[in-house]
Amino acid sequence: MMNKTDIGLIGLAVMGENLALNMESKGWRVSVYNRTVKGQEEGVVERFISGRAKGKNLVGFDKIEEFVDSIAIPRKIMMMVRAGSPVDELIDQLLPLLSSGDILIDGGNSNYEDTTRRVKRVEEKGFYFIGAGVSGGEEGALHGASIMPGGSSDGWFDVRPILQSIAAKAEDGSPCCEWIGGGGSGHFVKMIHNGIEYGDMQLISEAYFVMKRLLEASNEEMAAHFATWNEGKLKSYLVEITSHILKHKDADGEYLIDKILDTAGQKGTGKWSVINAMELGMPLNLIATAVFERSISARKELRVEASHAYNREASEKTYVDDELIKEIYYSLYASKLISYAQGFNVLKEASEKFGWKLNLASIARLWRGGCIIRSAFLNDIAKAFEEDWHLENLLLAPYFKNEIMTALPYWKRLISVAVKEELTVPAFSSALNYFYSLTTDNLPANLVQAQRDYFGAHTFERVDLPRGVFTHENWTGQGGDTKSGSYNA
Repeated sequence: MMNKTDIGLIGLAVMGENLALNMESKGWRVSVYNRTVKGQEEGVVERFISGRAKGKNLVGFDKIEEFVDSIAIPRKIMMMVRAGSPVDELIDQLLPLLSSGDILIDGGNSNYEDTTRRVKRVEEKGFYFIGAGVSGGEEGALHGASIMPGGSSDGWFDVRPILQSIAAKAEDGSPCCEWIGGGGSGHFVKMIHNGIEYGDMQLISEAYFVMKRLLEASNEEMAAHFATWNEGKLKSYLVEITSHILKHKDADGEYLIDKILDTAGQKGTGKWSVINAMELGMPLNLIATAVFERSISARKELRVEASHAYNREASEKTYVDDELIKEIYYSLYASKLISYAQGFNVLKEASEKFGWKLNLASIARLWRGGCIIRSAFLNDIAKAFEEDWHLENLLLAPYFKNEIMTALPYWKRLISVAVKEELTVPAFSSALNYFYSLTTDNLPANLVQAQRDYFGAHTFERVDLPRGVFTHENWTGQGGDTKSGSYNA
């Protein structure tokens, strides 16, 4: 009878395969199994065991029963399969084979509501379920990812040593993996991470676009600017790889970036972030802009037609190149701060609504390494929440207030130049408008509410009455006293 393994992993696509190798490299003995679905080639497990896993402490199985039996009790089984119904189908297969106290871990990009449902279902059967967001791509999976586990807290003690061993390590040596909270909180945090990722990528692309169009900078010059920025406050994984991308040449010796069609794809987590922010009543407009920009980028033929219909006239240059570089830098920095502020606001609201008691400082710290949005200022974000646990918005923290005020003059000038030059910078503009809305004590929403009450009797609050007291006006003199709250329509 063979010795039992420490953990089992199901799903040998890019992430699963590399996570298994990561676990083994940290001293864990790993069982692996791959679901074969219709249209998928067979022999995945055998090729992995005889290929990248050859000679390593990994054991492959073709039958799920043998796979489950090979793992030491309490069994820890990590599922790296496509989100949605495949996860539920796999759970259905596993439940009859488990023993009391066994732990299932979903490391895919599942919707947090699905995870909440699965935690309840699996716990009712006497087992534990952990929804763990994993960020870092192929490199992170192999060398150290940011891992965001949530769900059945009673299962955390048993899986913690393994998950923290394969997580990235921050500069202070702490693992970028810590318990998030109950229900689907782990996958919710990962969803917001991905939303911020959408925003970061759009902002960086706009910085590139301004340099390319207005400064007519070469790829090498732009790469040098991003490399320099990556040494300071803008130090981050995405800024770093942008410098590498801009310098990369293909087999023909030409810059590959210039050959890539300007249509961006998306898998849905950015959209999920926006939808859930709207359901929570929280502004996430910068990330929404990034999502919609990917959508409009996909309409390439329409954009080409529209560009011919609306010819743009060149205007007299009114900016100085060196100054413009500084304006791009500060606009990128300030807009990234806005993106993170919005993302953490959504996390704070979700924590209160769902009773997760999220530690926002801890979340900022576990994003410092391994994940796609790792950035130098995450330490500053963590510090801000540690100094004020009730902080309503990151922009109200003294440090970030000073940073925004320093960047603001440059940020405003860049938007002005872009508008004058008819250059699209939607995320930079969205970030600035959010800042202005946030810092405006009286917005024109009073007129919006008056309109709502006029045509729909939706009521309004008055400045001369306490908050929470709603009234309705008979605007035309012909209406009644019925309010929208008095009926369902």
